[in-house]
Amino acid sequence: MNIAVISLFLAIVALTLVITYFAAKRTKTASEFYTAGGGLTGWQNGLAIAGDYLSAASFLGIAGAIALFGFDGFFYSIGYLVAYLVVMFIVAEPLRNLGKYTLADMIHSRFDARKVRGVAAGSTITIVVFYMIAQLVGAGALIQLLFDIPYTWAVLLVGVMMTTYVLFGGMTATSWVQIVKAALLMIATVLISIMVLIQFNFNILEMFSTVSANEGSGFLNPGGQGRAPIDSISLMLALVLGTAGLPHILMRFFTVRDAKTARSSVVTATWIVGIFYLLTIFLGFGAAAFVGSEAIMEANPAGNMAAPLLAQELGGELFMSFVAAVAFATILAVVAGLVLSGASAFAHDVYGQIVKKGKATPKQEVVAARLASVTVAILSIALALFAQNLNVAFLVALAFCVAASANLPVIVYTIYWKRFNTAGAITAMLSGLLSALFLVAVSPNVIRADGGAFITGEPLIDLTNPAIISVPIGFLGGIVGTFLSKERNEQKYAEVKVRANVGLKKAE
Repeated sequence: MNIAVISLFLAIVALTLVITYFAAKRTKTASEFYTAGGGLTGWQNGLAIAGDYLSAASFLGIAGAIALFGFDGFFYSIGYLVAYLVVMFIVAEPLRNLGKYTLADMIHSRFDARKVRGVAAGSTITIVVFYMIAQLVGAGALIQLLFDIPYTWAVLLVGVMMTTYVLFGGMTATSWVQIVKAALLMIATVLISIMVLIQFNFNILEMFSTVSANEGSGFLNPGGQGRAPIDSISLMLALVLGTAGLPHILMRFFTVRDAKTARSSVVTATWIVGIFYLLTIFLGFGAAAFVGSEAIMEANPAGNMAAPLLAQELGGELFMSFVAAVAFATILAVVAGLVLSGASAFAHDVYGQIVKKGKATPKQEVVAARLASVTVAILSIALALFAQNLNVAFLVALAFCVAASANLPVIVYTIYWKRFNTAGAITAMLSGLLSALFLVAVSPNVIRADGGAFITGEPLIDLTNPAIISVPIGFLGGIVGTFLSKERNEQKYAEVKVRANVGLKKAE
């Protein structure tokens, strides 16, 4: 097993480093570093979006959640999939037409204020760090299981590699690593699903009845995780609305040449993502049937190793090695995209537009982005070291909550509300961001009476995901901030509306 694991891992690493090497030769300007020069085709960007979106939370976390909690774990798959409809119909085209490199560019197209850009950059970096922790936790658990090395060293290994991709290859390397990873992930998922179906003679009902007999009839019904209905609704709200506010997903729409290509990218990504999430049923229930919850939790208390263990059970150690190598590639691709989006927010928005007041040269911005990449990576690694026993799907759901609360309100209002103004934009982002962070801090994720969290005590709220409170606060904050300010910019909105819909360049 060790030889097979090492060989496959080295093959994956070698492939990604070769991609980075050739991409580095093509990454000279700021546009090439941030957006691959806008040269990706629809199908390429669609695969890259899917590669960015199908993270460790999807492959490792959801499989584990379904294996341990049944239908409650499948809530994540449903939410992640439906979320793409919000992206397709509300965000993708206007964002591509109004923005340049980052989410803050899109907002700045209507509100020419540095403070708006600064708040947007802060929100982006916060979401990136949340999401990064989840990926690094999954990576640490995976490497620890396979190589029997300490969790700390496993996280550091992944952190160094992801930073390498961004430092040298920028968006071009990140995009092609994501494309390759998306293809490998789909192959691995389809193979595991077929193996599971073979065991049940391709009879899905037989699979359900077997799992129900082993785990109890409640395993196939909502509530298996002990989550209250209101908490499940809150979770779904975060997942469905959060994707449209995730900075590393939004950034992908700037890597294509026009809005039409952006739309085709989303269609391609939706098909890939949809098929994958349907197949998570077989990953999760297959793991429950053939591995068992006890063995899954012994390997990792949060269930993150369910998919690799299922691969080992059905296909032997060689197949497990392939699946683990694919999971490793999955994590590397996603964290590279996250580092890039966080670094872009700092270098382009904070340094380039606020500190240098728009006068930074492309070379200066790229240098700043590379320095920021190292900073974001170090911060995320440090935080991930304290979150080893948390399910990665749950951690990502919290990032979705922050994205839905802080970013989505300002995106929707900027594109569709004529009365919206600068004060409303700042209030919407800050109220959504701060309320989400506060509610997470006083929830059972952080405070629990049984001492199973970071603080022992009684949580102030019972919701594990507070989106049902924080998302309305974000939208309400935008309304209140707008009406408390006397600023009016309806004429600017008319220009933004035309540009958002037809893609005209900004008037000089």
